[in-house]
Amino acid sequence: MMATGRFITLEGVEGSGKTTQAALVADALRARGRRVTVTHEPGGTRAGEAIRAIFLDPAVSLVVAAELLLVLADRAQHVRERLQPAIAAGDVVISDRYSDSTVAYQGYGRGFDLKLLADLNALASDAMRPDATFVLDCDVETGLARTRARVRGGVRAPDRFEGEVVEFHRRVREGFLAIARAEPGRVTVLDATAEIAIITARIADAIDALMAH
Repeated sequence: MMATGRFITLEGVEGSGKTTQAALVADALRARGRRVTVTHEPGGTRAGEAIRAIFLDPAVSLVVAAELLLVLADRAQHVRERLQPAIAAGDVVISDRYSDSTVAYQGYGRGFDLKLLADLNALASDAMRPDATFVLDCDVETGLARTRARVRGGVRAPDRFEGEVVEFHRRVREGFLAIARAEPGRVTVLDATAEIAIITARIADAIDALMAH
């Protein structure tokens, strides 16, 4: 019988700590004997990284439909090239962002029709849904302060979304919380301002419990 892995996604506003937690949770699970694949959206494939460069570049003007279609093209490639093979091989796959980000950013943030967005997401993702999603939640001012600190530190320039007005980020945050309210069986909201080790342990323990069933 073919091994079946689990698909876990980390979501949240800018600066909520998703990328940090993806790496730490993966390390924790590997220490417990799990096989783990860590990936991200946009990106995660060669085609996806090319799309990501356009998608996040604030110097490239994009209308909302173009922005949406780019991230959906990235997802179509990511699901089929990276996610499905890893899960079929029995890995725990942890993705830093997935379809909930599209709902939150392009739906709630940009105002794109949510019903049409759901249909397009299903097409792009081959109807692949996460087994569990963790939304790292914090107020947008805290998250944006973290991203600005990285920019000031010279790590990189702000991307298309980090440069958006605060009201946009508040709509995005409400999008994530609305998804969590609608799907409490799949989505867990965690306080992103808690101690990093506590967040890691909660996510890793929840994934272990999921794997036991």
